[in-house]
Amino acid sequence: MAGTAAPAAIGAGLLSNQVSDSVDAISAQLAAADPPLTTTVTDRDGTPIATLYAQYRLPVDSAGIATTMKAAIIGIEDRRFYTEGGVDVQGMLRAAVNDSAGGSLQGASTITQQYVKNYLVNVVDRNDPIAQQEDREDSLARKLREAKMAVQLNDTTSKDDILANYLNVVEFSGTVYGVGAAAKAYFGTTADKLTVPQAALLAGMVNNPSVYNPYTHPDKALQRRNLVIDAMVTNRSLPASYAATAKAAPLGLLPDGPVTPSGTCMGAAPDAGFFCAYAETYLVRAGFTVDRLATGGYTIKTTLDPRVAQVTKDAVDANVPTTQDGVANTFAVVQPGSTGHQVLAMVANRNYGTDPARGETSTDIVADASNEFGAGSSFKIFTSAAALVTSKAGLETPLPNPDSQCFTPPNANAHTACYTVHNDGHYADPISLADGLATSPNVAFVGLESQVGMPAVLDMAYKLGLRNTLATNDAGATPNPASGNPQYNEPQSQYFRNLLSFTLGNSPVSPLEMANVSATLMSGGVWCPPNPILSVTDRNGTAVPVRQQACEQVIPAGVANTLEAGLSKDTTDGTSAQAAHAAGWTRPDIGKTGTTQQSESVAFVGGVDGYAVSSMVFADGPRPREICPGTPVHLGNCGHGAFGGTVAAPPYFHAMSQLLAGVPDQRIPGPDPGYLTARS
Repeated sequence: MAGTAAPAAIGAGLLSNQVSDSVDAISAQLAAADPPLTTTVTDRDGTPIATLYAQYRLPVDSAGIATTMKAAIIGIEDRRFYTEGGVDVQGMLRAAVNDSAGGSLQGASTITQQYVKNYLVNVVDRNDPIAQQEDREDSLARKLREAKMAVQLNDTTSKDDILANYLNVVEFSGTVYGVGAAAKAYFGTTADKLTVPQAALLAGMVNNPSVYNPYTHPDKALQRRNLVIDAMVTNRSLPASYAATAKAAPLGLLPDGPVTPSGTCMGAAPDAGFFCAYAETYLVRAGFTVDRLATGGYTIKTTLDPRVAQVTKDAVDANVPTTQDGVANTFAVVQPGSTGHQVLAMVANRNYGTDPARGETSTDIVADASNEFGAGSSFKIFTSAAALVTSKAGLETPLPNPDSQCFTPPNANAHTACYTVHNDGHYADPISLADGLATSPNVAFVGLESQVGMPAVLDMAYKLGLRNTLATNDAGATPNPASGNPQYNEPQSQYFRNLLSFTLGNSPVSPLEMANVSATLMSGGVWCPPNPILSVTDRNGTAVPVRQQACEQVIPAGVANTLEAGLSKDTTDGTSAQAAHAAGWTRPDIGKTGTTQQSESVAFVGGVDGYAVSSMVFADGPRPREICPGTPVHLGNCGHGAFGGTVAAPPYFHAMSQLLAGVPDQRIPGPDPGYLTARS
């Protein structure tokens, strides 16, 4: 025996020297183990709306773990846990002898060693498959490293804490980690209330969570559970008289489990899914990583107003049913302010998810530039603001407005065809800018855009709020220089510099950013990022700073007030007046409708009494067609098509009437006298 063991002892000594350098650092991490935790996303009142995680884990301390669970895991995994020094010396010697003879590695690990292994696999190396493979490999080097760290832990950490740490880090199949999460996911209980049969089932699973999964392999799980119960009797932690009763108990699982939160924003309520997705994206842009959000154990308190979200969700669902084929209705609400623009709601008739048959979509159609058909004539806001700022026109300036006109595009050459524009109906010629904003003739605004210049109009769209939108290409995606087509290889901010069609709003746009455009005007010309975050705290309750873009005074307050005054006639004398009257709407507000050429997208952008809003209805299926008004709104060949005033504005009147019931009216600012007429 001595001769056989000698080579193994020498080899172990050499290996010991090789692994020593890395052991101390890892052992220090283990002593203060911080495994991945779930992150909770809440509304502004602190009510949870979603749970984010990579590993579903609900940590508990030693006092929060039932004695039945401790007895079960010790009985089946390490009977001498409270007396051994972190390693099983006899097992290690047997493994060394067998390894030196060319056999497979033998010798059971202690719970302390298993904790080391599980911590390395599930925490330290969880994002590194190669390192995880090394953590699991059947080698003496791996076993020796575990043993050295186990001995260090045993010297610095109490047995109760080691056991609790082990039970908090170990996997119980799938995404369920730790006994706290397992108790809830499998039995709907807490770790301190686990019965003997429940504890025995969970203790049996840790040996091989897949093989002993009680949902997929109930017979094997039952046999393993009963083996654990027998081990508890052998270890004198369970009276033999109780074993038969415990073994006769059913598995007692929750149906259709393990029952866990979804782990993503797709598990949020229908009125919170898109908002949650945007909040996650916002934090990633602020410097968090997706992994950090899913593992950091944060509490993310958002700006979501549950009442606003529910009322607006009801409004869009009433306008377009969730499963209506090929028609989406988005609705975003932003709170104006000179120091910040808080997002109050982001909803759609669609829900955030992966099942199209249930009206779900995995794209954030409220935040992204996903309305590929555009916001129509609501883009005339940008042309008007640019004209006021550059003094090319004032609110009372008469604009040439024939029924049709052919305009020379910017930077045209001798071979460039002119751009023909028609009005949809007959309008006054000339028409004032104020009346034009209310009735929306195309010729007048394309002519004004040509006079102001595309760089100024595009710059104004950016300033007022279309910052992410203009960074996408004309398909609403990331520009792709390799495409060879300017439509796709340039951002919209460049692509439209020579195209007068921009003011007619036929390009992809973010519904959320359009609501924020209204918020900028209602804030006296101050742009702020549409912010969904109130606070972030870490797992210890410490506040975590969130990097924010600073607010900017992007246009003079006089311009903002004048433009608001110009937009105040839409619901009284303009394109949405008929729908406003039908809804009994009499409040002073601002608004601008939009309808694209084929009625594949219609919009209402406006605001009232501290709510900046965009409501957009657009074709979102693989075969887009004309949108038709009706109950419900639908796709078709109706000939008269939908308009922003007839289809997109009604959800606005519906929702705002409820939210503002009993609230006094707030007046719209009057125009600044300096911006009533052109000065250049």
